Amino acid sequence: MDIPESVRQALAELSRRLAKISRGARWVPLEGAHLTVKFIGEVPTEKAAQIQSALAEVRTITPVDLRFAALGFFPDAKRPRVFWAGIESNPALGELFVAIEARLAALGVARETREFRPHITLARFHSAEGMGPLHAAVEELGMPEFGRLTTREFHLYQSVLQRARAEYTRLATYAFSREPAS
Repeated sequence: MDIPESVRQALAELSRRLAKISRGARWVPLEGAHLTVKFIGEVPTEKAAQIQSALAEVRTITPVDLRFAALGFFPDAKRPRVFWAGIESNPALGELFVAIEARLAALGVARETREFRPHITLARFHSAEGMGPLHAAVEELGMPEFGRLTTREFHLYQSVLQRARAEYTRLATYAFSREPAS
């Protein structure tokens, strides 16, 4: 799902400030930031077409309400590998995730083994350098809010890893149905 430009800018500004104190992190460029509902991985061209068709069958009628708020670490603050901005949602996002998982599992796409935790990745860690000051800054920030979004669509993106970052291309947009599927 796309995120509003205002949210992207707020997160980029926060990342610029925090990058100065956490040199052990590789900060993610946020120009193409989006909410990944399901990571599919590399697939052959013919399977990509099947995936596009399967996603067109996903039906939900409830808009997804997103609140971009909070900061945290995966797997946790003591052994961080990822620094993230959180996303809170109404139940519609979880329902969308379940529907996408079911459609793609039927095509042989592996189900996610981890709990679905919507977030925007801000940084990945290669060392603990600057971790103390980063923890202090995050604690001082408390529960910042970066914006909100209500959406009635999701997208299929292709990502191609480049030297410095991933390049994203939107392949398809899927609007939520206004009526329940029969």
